[in-house]
Parts: sequence; structure tokens; C-alpha cells
Amino acid sequence: MAKYMILIYGDAEQWESMTEQQWQAHNSGHAAFVAKAGARFLDGRQLENAPTATSLRADEAGRITITDGPFLETKEGLGGYYLLEAADLDEVLELARLLPELNYTHSGLEIRPVVERG
Repeated sequence: MAKYMILIYGDAEQWESMTEQQWQAHNSGHAAFVAKAGARFLDGRQLENAPTATSLRADEAGRITITDGPFLETKEGLGGYYLLEAADLDEVLELARLLPELNYTHSGLEIRPVVERG
């Protein structure tokens, strides 16, 4: 079994403008995803909006610079993630299709295999 990270991206302004009813429907979609994933679900969390991020970068001399916010100027920011254990990517894709972010044009998903070393 391999581990896969599903990264959830979206426009924070769009999320913030959702009504309580829209949020309930959205959260129901996530609950259905977790239920369907069953034992394959390892972890998942919603993240604070991108402007709350702190970024660290090193220059050529090895000096660390700490800045507020994400590295890139973008409308879409990382909003959450799921960590799954699955037989293959096809299994993860089948589950990912259940996520409500795919019902909005301002959001999307990225799936990456997790590197296991050691």
C-alpha cells in the first residue's frame, strides 16, 4: 500500500462568502468522502487561509528569511488536505471524485504520492 496526499486548493474569498446552508452541504460532502475512504483515511484537516501562513527561505549564504503569507501571489491557496493509504492512484482518484471542491470552478485538488524513506 502506498500513501497519497490530496491537497485542496480554492479561492478564500469564495469560501468566506458561502452561506451556512452551503457550508452544511459542503461539509456533508467531506463526511461522505471520509466515510467512503474508511480505513484508507489516515488524516485530514482544513487549514487557515493563506495570509496566515509564515514562509521561510534560505539565500545563497544560508541566511534564513521569514515572511508573512505564502510564497506565491495567487487567488487560489492551499485550504486543506487528506492523507490516504491506497493500493494505487486509481483508488485515490475514485475517492477524490467525491470531494465537494470539484463542484466549484474556483477550487481544485492535487494528488501526490508520499515519499517513504527508511
